[in-house]
Order: sequence, then C-alpha cells, then structure tokens
Amino acid sequence: MAESMKGMHRSHRCTEVSKANIGQEVTVMGWVQKRRNLGGMIFVDLRDRTGLLQIVFDENEVGEEGFAKAGRLRSEFVIAVKGNVELRDGAVNENLKTGEIEVRAREIRILSEAETPPFPIEANSQTKEELRLKYRYLDLRRPDIQRILMLRSRIVNAVRTFLTNEGFLEIETPILMKSTPEGARDYLVPSRIHPGSFYALPQSPQIFKQLLMCSGYDRYFQIAKCFRDEDLRADRQPEFTQIDMELSFVDVEDVLDVNERLLHSIFAEIGVDVKLPIQRMTWQEAMDKYGSDKPDLRFGMEITDVSDVVRSCGFGVFTGALEAGGTVRGLNVKGQAGMPRKKIDGLVEFAKTYGAKGLAYAQVHEDGSVKASFQKFMSEEEMQALLAAMKAEPGDLLLFAADKVKVVCTVLGALRVELGDRLDLYDKNEYRFVWITEFPLLEWSDEENRFTAMHHPFTMPMEEDLCYIDSDPGRVRAKAYDIVLNGNEIGGGSVRIFQNDVQEKMFEVLGFTKEQAHDRFGFLLDAFKYGVPPHAGLAYGLDRLIMLMAKEDNIRNVIAFPKVKDASCLMSNAPDRVDPKQLEELGIAVVEEESEVNS
Repeated sequence: MAESMKGMHRSHRCTEVSKANIGQEVTVMGWVQKRRNLGGMIFVDLRDRTGLLQIVFDENEVGEEGFAKAGRLRSEFVIAVKGNVELRDGAVNENLKTGEIEVRAREIRILSEAETPPFPIEANSQTKEELRLKYRYLDLRRPDIQRILMLRSRIVNAVRTFLTNEGFLEIETPILMKSTPEGARDYLVPSRIHPGSFYALPQSPQIFKQLLMCSGYDRYFQIAKCFRDEDLRADRQPEFTQIDMELSFVDVEDVLDVNERLLHSIFAEIGVDVKLPIQRMTWQEAMDKYGSDKPDLRFGMEITDVSDVVRSCGFGVFTGALEAGGTVRGLNVKGQAGMPRKKIDGLVEFAKTYGAKGLAYAQVHEDGSVKASFQKFMSEEEMQALLAAMKAEPGDLLLFAADKVKVVCTVLGALRVELGDRLDLYDKNEYRFVWITEFPLLEWSDEENRFTAMHHPFTMPMEEDLCYIDSDPGRVRAKAYDIVLNGNEIGGGSVRIFQNDVQEKMFEVLGFTKEQAHDRFGFLLDAFKYGVPPHAGLAYGLDRLIMLMAKEDNIRNVIAFPKVKDASCLMSNAPDRVDPKQLEELGIAVVEEESEVNS
C-alpha cells in the first residue's frame, strides 16, 4: 500500500549528495533501479533525473519494519529514504558520480509500487523503438533520453538569455490562423462557430512576425510550435519547434552577425568553441563543388566539371548528355582504386536511387595503368586529359555522372556523402558550420508549370538582379541565407520585401492575380500601406539542432513525445476517430474508404 510523504521533505537529488555531506542526514526520493539482497543487508540503487545513488538498508539501523519494506522493493518502485551519508564500505564505483559514498537508511516509505516494466529502464536500450514509444513515459526515464531533454532545456534557456540581452522581445503568435497554402500542406482545424470554414495550424510564424516589425517592435523572437502535413523522415516531424526571430532596420550582414554570436553562445553550453566568423559560400559554389546546398565540409572530395574535357570524346554517354544541354561531372575518391567491382556496382545502384541512369568509373592503379568502364570509347590522349582534369593519382577511383545539371548535382552530392560515411572520411566529433548565401529567388516547377518561390514569396531579390525579373526570372538571386552544420540545414532566413511594387511584381511572377494575392495575404499587404521598415529574419529547427548537438541520428530521441513515420503517436493512439456528435456540431461527414466499407 502506498504511503504518504507527509513530514518528509527532499533535501537533495541523488547526485547532489557528495563527500561534502558525509556525516549529514539527507532525504532522497526516486525510483528503484536495482535491489540486491545479501541477507542481513539490502542494497538499492536509487535513480532520479540526475543519476544513481546507493542506499544501504541494515536491519539494525532501519528497524524490522523498514527492513521488511526494503525487502519488498522491486524495479521502478518510488520511494523516499532518510539516512546518513557515509563513505562506501566496500569497492568504489568509479563509473558513478556518487561512487564513493552511500546513504545508510534510517527510514523508508514506499510512495508508489510498480508493475514489472515491459523493458529495462537503462541507457542505450536495445528494445525496439515501437515498444519504447508505446510506453514513452517509461522510455523517458532512461538516463540517456533524460540527458538529451535536459540539454534541450539548457539550450532553450541559453537562447532566451542571449536574445533578450541583444534587445529581442519574446512575443507569442497565433496557433489558429488563416490557411495560406504556398509550400507544404497545412493541418486544417474546422470551426464550429463558422460552419464550413477552417483555421490552419502555422507552418511558421512568418506573416505575424513581419507584422510585428510593421508594428514597431524592432526585434522579436519566439520558441515557436510549427506544423506541416508532410511525409516524415528521420530528421522531420509533423509538429516541430523553431527558434524564430525577426529584426528591423537590418540587412544580411546584421542578421548573420547576431546569429554567429548566438551559435557561439549556445555551443559553449556543450564545450564547443565555434570559430568566428563562420565560413560563407554562395549557393552556386556549393552546388558546383558539392552538389548540395547543405554541404558537409568535414571532408573534401569536391565535384569536378569535366564537360569541356570530354565534349568531343568518343563516349556517347558523355557527349549525348552534353548535346542535350546537360553536364558531365566526377568525384575523385582518393586511394580507392582497389575497391572491388561488387562495391562499385553497389555505388551504381545507390546513384540510381537519386535519378542516375548509371555511373561511369575509372580505376587508376598504383602502377599508373587505368581500367575504366568506358575505356574502349576513348583514345589514350582523351583519357589522360580526363585524368589530369580530375587530378588523378595512382590509387584513385574516379566516378562520373552525365545528365541534366540538376540530376548530376543531386546524384554526385548524395554519392559524396555516402562515400564519406562508408569510408569514414571525417571526424564525427567535429562541428563544421557554413553559411550558404545568394540562393535563387525562384525555381521552376514542372508539376505546376510555373516558377515557385525557393523560400517564400516575401523574400527580397538582390537589387542588382531585379532587372532580370521579367526577362530571365531563374537568374534572379535572393537575399536569402541558410546556416548548415555537418551537412544539415539547421536554420534559414532572408531579408524580406518591404516595397509594395517589388512585392506585387513577386506575386505576378509567381502567377498570382492581384485578387489571389490579396485573398491569401491581404492583411499583410494592407499593413504594408502604413509604413514598413526594412526587416529580415531567420529560424532554426530546434529539434534538428539538438539532435546534432547530442550526436543523435534520430530526431525522435530529442522530442519528449514524438510521432512515428505515419504521423501517429503510438502511446496515445492519436490521431483517432471522434464522437459522431462532435462531427455533427462541426457540420463534417467522414467519407469512408471503399475498402473499409466493404470489409
């Protein structure tokens, strides 16, 4: 039967007890991690969020009743213990912060009993994730998960402290807002009071934070909940958290400066010294060298464009791609000429998953001889010119892709990262940042047969490129910037359009009529009539940032109650059906799938 803790007050968390407390009486509370009964003595490892503390129950000290209680203890019982701190009478546990001391119990209360948990509460659990997420409240007791969530709390606090000291105001923006579908799909919320009308959950606070700049608040930030109804990946969730900010009377340099100092401040929390200034790279340079706008700079292996070298060669795969307006580019995988054919074939299959029709390759052996998949189609002179362009040396493996520029960049960019992982080419303890700047303002969508905004329709074009907005929209660069860490985009933003004529032109290029633009964004456009300052902003994905800081490879490990791949919660069974009366009040009817109706 559970006991009350009335009259007992916790004096210390488990690892707050130290050698400095020897001889003192303490009261500790927590969960039973392990119990060992040695006959006349019972040892219990007591656990709370700080760690473990050994409790010793001696019948002569705790009494017959107390000793009997200690004998009933099982894993995950919640107990309160009062006792004296002493040096351990036995082997020191150097793996524990409290490994030199123990608490000799004088009083114990069982506050809550527990059934046997479905899996051990321990770090680095080997239990299947589905089972752990079903019992997430137990999974959250594991010390490695607790360390991550405590790190998350520290980082959020550090962000708040830094931005507040920089003159930012923390202001909350609405969760229920108007749907402005331009990007990912919205989560819609039906309105009972306005039948047939819907709110949308925010994909970001974008419009509202720009309105705050119009309202004169100068610098805003928010730890913001955001929602996107999109397919999940290991680093993506349907609901996620942003460190969101907006600044007035600034340009690109001002935003990058304050955010470099923010990153320096928060990474100091984990003992990492972020070297400032952070390297910068234009979007075009990143795509040309690394095939990605989020390059991992912890290792080299840059992409080389060999289009001009092979333009007149006899290999039809290369020349055909070039004649169709494409490109031929390659990777030099240093020291891998001896890679077995089976592994090279595996790389070819990997490349195909990213849109490649195949890969051409050449092995430069230690004696200088060359074995290439396209050798019979090229003269010795052409082959030597290609090797020179690739800066090939004996022992190198060369991999080539030939296709449209976008396909080649995607394929070689992904292949480069895959090789970095397979060949262990980088230091996993390194944190390598880079700013990617000068993104294209627009990108062509074959699906919609129109230009779409690469970021969003409020992104400012670079002034020197505005002259191309009508004649060559794809050439216009944006005042946009992403911050990339170890090949992961952790944040991004832009300078915003604040002139009406530029904003109207942007909507026109995107294919919106004035009526459509006003219907979607009218309240923002109306606000712009009353004096709007130049402004810019940036948002970090907090979950992804913490994932990288904690060196986790799954974003679910850094969120207290995450969703799984189908956007469901295994613990609460959300989403779930609702009472028909609720649907009736909303004027909503659920249309059953034919397979469900017939089943």
